[in-house]
Amino acid sequence: MKAGLITGASSGIGLELAKIHASKGENVLLVARRKEKLLVLAEEIEAKFKVQALVFECDLGDEKAVEELIESIASKGIFVNYLFNNAGFGGWGTFADRNAHEDRNMVAVNIQALIRLTHAFLPEMVKQNEGRILNTASTAGFIPGPLQATYFATKAFVVSLTKATHFELRKTKVRVTALCPGPVKTEFEFAAGMGDSKMFEKGADAYSTALKGYQAMMKGKAIVISDFGFAILIKYLSPFIPDRFILKVVEKMQTK
Repeated sequence: MKAGLITGASSGIGLELAKIHASKGENVLLVARRKEKLLVLAEEIEAKFKVQALVFECDLGDEKAVEELIESIASKGIFVNYLFNNAGFGGWGTFADRNAHEDRNMVAVNIQALIRLTHAFLPEMVKQNEGRILNTASTAGFIPGPLQATYFATKAFVVSLTKATHFELRKTKVRVTALCPGPVKTEFEFAAGMGDSKMFEKGADAYSTALKGYQAMMKGKAIVISDFGFAILIKYLSPFIPDRFILKVVEKMQTK
């Protein structure tokens, strides 16, 4: 059995990616902590798209749980030919004031789980010369982020890793893509303690963001910045703007 694995599938971009992938006639493996929401989504997907949707309850911040997830998938003989590393979260506040445990957990989910799952499934993709990986990064991955310093840093890691692995795989049919949205209206801003932030007032919707990422993945692109305004800023303007000015703007945008 072939299937696409989607982390953070219970809401937001992950939920939309699961539906989009299933609409292509592809089986899906739905991974998140909230099993109840996954079961509802799985039932909807199977009824609407006539594919298999398997549910895996997993806290990606728990290293042991991630290993158990990988073992469970392997025991079922599933070839994960699509991997959507979508799960992630942020956290608001100055670095000095933030809780170290919360930041460690953020790194565990945003970086370590992504690395482990990619290591688990990429080798077989290369062996079969078939596969796609979509890493949900952020426009935050291109700039430093006062008031979300750790989150921005984790997304910079994801952008860099994606670019490097995409290049390494250029002689194969396997491709790695990073989806880099600006602010998106999901549950992210509330989980990050930024529900009142100016940054999310005009955020994009999850479906259109997921679709842009999916289409870019299928085209084999390395990076897709889903917000046009941010794309212009990052690609053409930011190299000429002093870092201090960018830092002030980002801090103001994230101020409650």
